Amino acid sequence: FYTGFDSDNSSGDFSEANHKVPEMLDLDPHQSNRTGKHNGETEIQENGIKRHRTSLPAPMFSRSDFSVWSILKKCIGLELSKITMPIVFNEPLSFLQRITEYMEHIYLINKACSHADPLERMQAVAAFAVSAVASQWERTGKPFNPLLGETYELTREDLGFRFISEQVSHHPPISAFYSEGLNKDFIFHGSIYPKLKFWGKSIEAEPRGTITLELLKHNEAYTWTNPTCCVHNVIIGKLWLEQYGVVEIVNHSTGDKCVLNFKPCGLFGKELHRVEGYIQDKHRKKLCVIYGKWTECLWCTDPTTYETYKKSEKRGGEQKKKSVSEEDNKSENDEADDMPEVQDTVQFIPGSKLLWRINCRPPNSSQMYNFTSFAVSLNELEKGMEAILAPTDCRLRPDIRNMENGNMDVASKEKERLEEKQRAARKERAKDEVEWHTRWFHQGTNPYTGTSDWLYSGGYFDRNFSDCPDIY
Repeated sequence: FYTGFDSDNSSGDFSEANHKVPEMLDLDPHQSNRTGKHNGETEIQENGIKRHRTSLPAPMFSRSDFSVWSILKKCIGLELSKITMPIVFNEPLSFLQRITEYMEHIYLINKACSHADPLERMQAVAAFAVSAVASQWERTGKPFNPLLGETYELTREDLGFRFISEQVSHHPPISAFYSEGLNKDFIFHGSIYPKLKFWGKSIEAEPRGTITLELLKHNEAYTWTNPTCCVHNVIIGKLWLEQYGVVEIVNHSTGDKCVLNFKPCGLFGKELHRVEGYIQDKHRKKLCVIYGKWTECLWCTDPTTYETYKKSEKRGGEQKKKSVSEEDNKSENDEADDMPEVQDTVQFIPGSKLLWRINCRPPNSSQMYNFTSFAVSLNELEKGMEAILAPTDCRLRPDIRNMENGNMDVASKEKERLEEKQRAARKERAKDEVEWHTRWFHQGTNPYTGTSDWLYSGGYFDRNFSDCPDIY
């Protein structure tokens, strides 16, 4: 789920503390924390690069005894932002940490920076935009709603970036983020405020807000908005997720545009997860066609080859699904070459170039909320980190920390306490007529789209946290 369900205006009738938590799933001890280090201790490899943890401290709880509908049916007519869901439907990450998962395939930004050809840069940016939603595949757990003023930072020297985000508004919930390359080669920033709709059998989250990527070496800026996310079978059956809608990526320097159609699954599921689109120049001439699945891989080919192939399909020509060989999988960049093999279900068009392939998940991912290896590391609290983190950082949230450690009852109580503390603080500000002031972001105008946006004010990494709010 996207953020937006839990609210400090919620009725206590739907408190997760009133629900019995089922027993934990068994976790293969051989898969548990293969670094041999406890949470908070990060192993250092011989080359000096940190090795991040490979599993969570405790496995996830079974949701089989719970029904989302059992909660939602009591809330018909209410705004979804006013509903508190039982904690068993959460995953032990804040929505701010979920946003950070955009950076999992950062090698695509590096690839875009390295290309001299603007078409190849756009191809890499398009692949990055698709990869940003790939981690949501099979992730039906709901991230924790960030508290007002909550922050999250992540510095990955091995991947070459640092990232900071802040919850800048509670009603409506708005999360702002800013990331930059450690080599000063890119800036990636934006704000997200999902609009939720409940359709009876499904919940739809439209992630409003502009995402901006600046390639500093090329003096280029790209903007886009993510597709709509929908969770199905909230009444009965197995939850499943799809992304749909048209995503337009605009290069504001060249006028080039990439139009990606995330297709709805359709009546028989034929189009499930499919992405098709094209890149056009400022004169609307199609330069290449992009196709694939956001859960698997993305390819590109020239428009003539694509049209010829499609015409031959319509004529009933026998087009067998071609198993992509190792040679076909070869990419121009080393990072893509090193990707684990994934079984494709995408109809491969001969002559296509691989733009991106999803990473394989850890073998015990199904018992870790279907997290990727990158997601598993996000809430890791390394030794000595508390001394340098902002006191508002997600890693310090007691409800998320307790859930991650398997202490569900404590996590539920802590979540209620934090929400009550947030309510009390808001009432106190209202009584004293004091406005809330964001710490690291300010409301302004996106310089490329001219629309309202939240912009990074700077200064976070100076680490002056003396005036940070007490939210935990």
